[in-house]
Amino acid sequence: MKKIFLPLLLVSLTGAVSAQEGGANDFNKWSVDVNGGVNKAANPMSQGYHMNANNLFHADLGFRYMFNTKFGLKLHGSYDVLNDDGDNPDREFKSEVIGIALQGYANLGRIMEFETWTDRINVLGHLGVGVSQLSNDQFDGGDRLGNFLIGLGAQYRISNRIAINADFTMINNFSQHRTWDGAEYNPMGEQGFDSTLYHATIGLSFYLGKHEKHADWYVDEKSDELEDIESRLGEMETLMNDTDKDGVPDYLDAEPNTITGVAVDSKGRTIDRNNNGVPDELESYIEAKNTEVKSSVASDIKDLINGGYVNVYFDFNKDMPNAQSVNGINFLIKYLKDNPSVNADVIGYADEIGNTEYNQALSARRAENVKQILVDAGINGSRLNIMGNGEDTSVSKDSKYARQVVRRVTFILK
Repeated sequence: MKKIFLPLLLVSLTGAVSAQEGGANDFNKWSVDVNGGVNKAANPMSQGYHMNANNLFHADLGFRYMFNTKFGLKLHGSYDVLNDDGDNPDREFKSEVIGIALQGYANLGRIMEFETWTDRINVLGHLGVGVSQLSNDQFDGGDRLGNFLIGLGAQYRISNRIAINADFTMINNFSQHRTWDGAEYNPMGEQGFDSTLYHATIGLSFYLGKHEKHADWYVDEKSDELEDIESRLGEMETLMNDTDKDGVPDYLDAEPNTITGVAVDSKGRTIDRNNNGVPDELESYIEAKNTEVKSSVASDIKDLINGGYVNVYFDFNKDMPNAQSVNGINFLIKYLKDNPSVNADVIGYADEIGNTEYNQALSARRAENVKQILVDAGINGSRLNIMGNGEDTSVSKDSKYARQVVRRVTFILK
């Protein structure tokens, strides 16, 4: 049980301030919780002393503040009377325990979305720390104890201002020097968590504030279905991105790096019937011009390459180009062969997923592998300058379609 509730306290104390559900002014945050019930003390007891299993009397009063609809804190005080079971007149005792504690609360009903099937029943989990004092006629003063509390409570909403609550709490005590019946208790000289007191209570929660509902019961009007629709619309906007402006969205584009303006098929692939790496439309245009015009066209092509319209793309965490990048590589090979005086920077990039240092090395490997492909195709390696530029942060790292656009090698011709 401790393993379950220890994380609950940490979440309540550290996550509650930042976690928000619903606007800050949409629900009431304060409540006054009044409870009464039975208690049962476990060890330590003197030899021959016993307590009733459902011993009266326990009472507590608490003030709870919810940071949001899921997490909050409660300061409360408690009072217990511990009596013998009445079976042995020689073993009668009466002890009193007064305590104060601070606990973190988790609204498990909101966390587990009870609102999908009920608006009347709720569950609260809580744990925290406190101090208490045990007193008995057998000794003067009081035995001061440290407390660790964990518990679980159920609620039933009567109205927006009142709820019935039932709770079971286990209190582990330390630094206890007296038994519950008042005798001295110091078997080892030091006490650990070897003393336990249980509470089973029922009571009322009174909700304070000007709003209609308290955080225990408030549900944001924006439904999960609407949030899902908004998320899908955002994803659809990303899906419709068309990086190379060829009229085919990236998620359907088998070749997301075609030169702007050239004809493509229904899958976004450049039409190149003679498979020479140059789009037919562009090749026909070049061949139709004289030498002067060809020089001008070559300059335009250089501008396109330098502008990032001819790239080599990579799959996630891969340093070898994917199959869709063949045309881009062929296009660059043909240009460099036709223009032997031109040199090129071969610049690698990675997306933002993963370690920055790893991505830096990955981008350099991508550039090196593309250079090797160009060298194997007959381009002199001295004309190629390798650069690893690491992560490209220009797109949303949350979109897998956008990330595929920046896993690339691009070129700067000189």
